[in-house]
Amino acid sequence: MNKVFGLFLAAGFCLTTGFVHAEDVVVAAGKKITFDYTLTVDKEVVETSQGKKPLEYNPGRGELIPGLEKQMLGMKVGASKVVVVKPEDGYGLVRQDAFRDFDRAKMPKDVEPKVGMVLEMQDDKGTAFPAVVAEVNEKTVKLNFNHPLAGKELKFDVKVVAIE
Repeated sequence: MNKVFGLFLAAGFCLTTGFVHAEDVVVAAGKKITFDYTLTVDKEVVETSQGKKPLEYNPGRGELIPGLEKQMLGMKVGASKVVVVKPEDGYGLVRQDAFRDFDRAKMPKDVEPKVGMVLEMQDDKGTAFPAVVAEVNEKTVKLNFNHPLAGKELKFDVKVVAIE
């Protein structure tokens, strides 16, 4: 809530100053947010900022997955919350068109593909991205190009550290 104070000067003018109490500032578009988090998937910690630098983001710019950002809106500094994000609001559902078969003979000779193995692939521009080995056959390897957390329910424990 904005607070406005006036000071009446001898000449009859009113000098006003407005300020916002820190406890009134909330996570909202146009702010810079710093927060700690722990991401758990299937009861396993996948990622955390604990013992590291907190994460920073700017609401409204698409820097976080939609389900997490939406649930953080309105939080104040020091507030903690458990946020459960459904796949549709996280990294999406598993898409079958993101699976591709590759000729096993074209794979590097020093790589023995195994189901679950994560391979680093590169596009034509040299940008690296992960692919997970989904199936290994005699002549082909099926790679999954979905995000590794696609189709997963995500549980975030978040605490807002600062709002600027």
